[in-house]
Amino acid sequence: MAGLSACTRVDGNGGANEDGKSTLERLREQGFVAVGLANEIPFGFVDDAGDPAGQSPAVAQAVFEELGVPEIQASPVNWDGLIPGLDANRFDVLAAGVFITPDRCGQVAFTEPTATSPEAFMVASGNPHNIQHFEDFADNPDLKLAVLNGSVEQTYAEYFGVPDGQMELIGNQTAGYELLESGRVDAVSMLSVSHHYLIQERGGDFEVSEPFFPVMDGKEEKGWGGLCVRQDDTELLEEMNRVIAEFTESGRLLELGEEWGFTEDDLPDGTSTAELCEG
Repeated sequence: MAGLSACTRVDGNGGANEDGKSTLERLREQGFVAVGLANEIPFGFVDDAGDPAGQSPAVAQAVFEELGVPEIQASPVNWDGLIPGLDANRFDVLAAGVFITPDRCGQVAFTEPTATSPEAFMVASGNPHNIQHFEDFADNPDLKLAVLNGSVEQTYAEYFGVPDGQMELIGNQTAGYELLESGRVDAVSMLSVSHHYLIQERGGDFEVSEPFFPVMDGKEEKGWGGLCVRQDDTELLEEMNRVIAEFTESGRLLELGEEWGFTEDDLPDGTSTAELCEG
């Protein structure tokens, strides 16, 4: 993978550039794709060498190699800056494990799902407050929760009645870790695989609560993440989906995720992006 290119901007004008070439044609000519990611281990982050790492960038790298684009140039932004950055042509693709939701489907175009993970909380060792669900915060006004701004976890917290005053909105995973470490929050809400990998990488006197899928309006919310492009990049989306389908069938998708702690349980189960966009 290529190193970071924080000042990278793309020349695309939706599905075609000013020469009338499609986004995919432009990417093949220039030899790289500009990728946006948020620093969430292990979905998409910057490693110690300054290179893009994680399951989502690994999938993006492999997909674009198959499409004749050998290099990815990745820029990290806060979570709530991902979609605006794509809209502003700062990126060609988002590779951050963005979950497919009806609201986001109105803003970007998602590939078919590439991974999932249940929710969990990172808490102090021994889980002294026995935090297992968002409802625990609604029931105890003394508890505080760190949650990514603009994330599905924020949506879950609001749905289950966590007051705004008990939520610390954070821009990235590291900020949540530091808030918990300093005792300013009692838990960090994120995907179970993200917590486990972060503790493995950074250590600390923490543990991860039992994983779960929230039930909202009688329906289990099993979130699925995918790569994102602009809505008018239809040719690019079709080609990416073609390669992802091949990877899913061949087992390559599992291989790309195993290094980052993903298992067969985290692979697509046949749920389509169209179904997820409908809600």
